[in-house]
Amino acid sequence: MNLLFSINRGFLHLFASCIRSIVNHGGEDHYEAYILHSDLKSADQDRVRQAAGETVTCHFVPVDPTLFDGFPETRRYPRQIYYRLAAPLLLPGNLDRVLYLDVDTAVINPLRELYDTDLGENYFAACTHVRKFLTKVNRARLGVEEEVPYVNTGVLLMNLPVLRENLRLEDIRACANAKKHAFLLPDQDILTALYGTKICLVDAMRYNLSDRILNFYNADPRHGTRDLDWVRENTVIVHYCGRNKPWKDSYAGDLGVFYQEVQG
Repeated sequence: MNLLFSINRGFLHLFASCIRSIVNHGGEDHYEAYILHSDLKSADQDRVRQAAGETVTCHFVPVDPTLFDGFPETRRYPRQIYYRLAAPLLLPGNLDRVLYLDVDTAVINPLRELYDTDLGENYFAACTHVRKFLTKVNRARLGVEEEVPYVNTGVLLMNLPVLRENLRLEDIRACANAKKHAFLLPDQDILTALYGTKICLVDAMRYNLSDRILNFYNADPRHGTRDLDWVRENTVIVHYCGRNKPWKDSYAGDLGVFYQEVQG
């Protein structure tokens, strides 16, 4: 199983937590982890390998950060967020698919069903965290006419052969320059604007569950409550997206238990 991460030195501790959760619960005997980076020293790479353990073979893929000069970035959204969008051009040509994960995720059940999703001619499989009204708002904000979902880029299954044929860094740069004044979440905005018609949606409750999504679901009287027992049995990937992080004192939510369990 091929996994993809994009990190800088500031994310080493979260990578360690994420990869431990994959080793513990991902369900595979072995993983090939491709790590896009621009600043990891030899000692940092040793820390990554140590955290991954023998179950994971780590491949460090250096990225020239000047490829993304001029792209909008902030402290919260550093340049590394764009690396995942260019990954099909940076990864070895013999890979057919790869599962990208943000390092603020925790895997709590086997990944195989998600990894084997039939992508057809779609570029990505991903989840949306946005309801219908806000999807329309985001399409208007980005100037997208088609009926496309607004996706969360923290979990992306990539169809690499199709992407190699169709993805161009020049298109990503042009989109970033043309629409950057409308961006709120730059990488998600770009992926939705450029490739929204080529996304296979998968269930966020299973593959990209956040505390906010769980709370929204449980607040809807049209269906029953899904508690932590349901999550533990059915959810595969928990995503601590946004500012509500279980490693912060300000955290408020139920899903932090899975992060704490990884810490031992």
